[in-house]
Amino acid sequence: MKLSAGVLCALVVVQAVVLLAAVPSAQAGELQVGYYSKKCKGVENVVKWHVIRALKANRRTGAALIRLLFHDCFVRGCDGSVLLDASYENPHPEKVAPVNIGLAAFDLLEEIKAAIEDRCPSVVSCSDLLIYAARDAASILSNGHVHFDVPAGRLDGFVSKAEEAQAELPDSTDDAQRLIENFARKNFTVEELVILSGAHSIGQGHCSSFTGRLSEPNDQITPAYRNLLNYKCSQGSNPPVDNNVRDEDYGVVARFMAGFTSRVRKIPDFLDNSYYHNNLAKIVTFHSDWTLLTHKEAFGHVKEYAENGTLWDEDFSDSLVKLSKLPMPSGSKGEIRKKCSVINHRLY
Repeated sequence: MKLSAGVLCALVVVQAVVLLAAVPSAQAGELQVGYYSKKCKGVENVVKWHVIRALKANRRTGAALIRLLFHDCFVRGCDGSVLLDASYENPHPEKVAPVNIGLAAFDLLEEIKAAIEDRCPSVVSCSDLLIYAARDAASILSNGHVHFDVPAGRLDGFVSKAEEAQAELPDSTDDAQRLIENFARKNFTVEELVILSGAHSIGQGHCSSFTGRLSEPNDQITPAYRNLLNYKCSQGSNPPVDNNVRDEDYGVVARFMAGFTSRVRKIPDFLDNSYYHNNLAKIVTFHSDWTLLTHKEAFGHVKEYAENGTLWDEDFSDSLVKLSKLPMPSGSKGEIRKKCSVINHRLY
């Protein structure tokens, strides 16, 4: 097939644009708080406005944003790779990996990105927007107790592979040693593993992620809670279940855990240290949560944060900052995507 001179020229222009847009990724030391203060004034206020509005409409969106931050940064660094949709060239991106079941809030991030593009075209990366949004969600869900400044200046990556996400993200069935080794590969300590696990005070998990818990022995899970989980999982095909029993339906809790009804909340998803109390009481959803009690150092930190919620607020904030600084693989290049779900050359 012969191509006209006009088509050839157009192809050359597209290739040139892609090559020019692809630049070396920023390393953690190059990220700066206030990075966009002159490049795109008010960007953080725009993000916060959209996050507040979204959480007023559906508070569950906050937990989804925080989960997205972890699932993005833990694979190939914080590069927005988890946001990419499947394409002809890449039919299996990170978001379709089994370990990423239930990821949400993609539409909100596209909404934020569109608003920022109207304001400052091709300036603010999706990876930075995700971290701003997750930070604001954490602050709202914790009533302001979790808060931190976001160092920015990231680029959006070109690579997104489901098999990498499946291999690198911790699994809900992992035991303590495997979790510790996984986090150590990202330069996180046992304490930081325990700190970040505290995010399971909010959000939901699908029954397929904790099937093993439904038959674990009484010394690993409180029988009444196990019965509650079995009931919930019998109500549909792999339904989502609240991570925190206090967010469950009052009637369900009254049926299976009558002594817990005074702690049930009408408004779900408060980000606090309740996860550690639940873990000590063996009423946590995932095996990977309970298993922290089997490791001496991890168990000590679970007790520490159960006793000191203020300390956890501070340490969780610091750990999210550290997580947000995980870099792309050495030698990687990136761009500022115009849409978070697709790399730029596919828009031409």
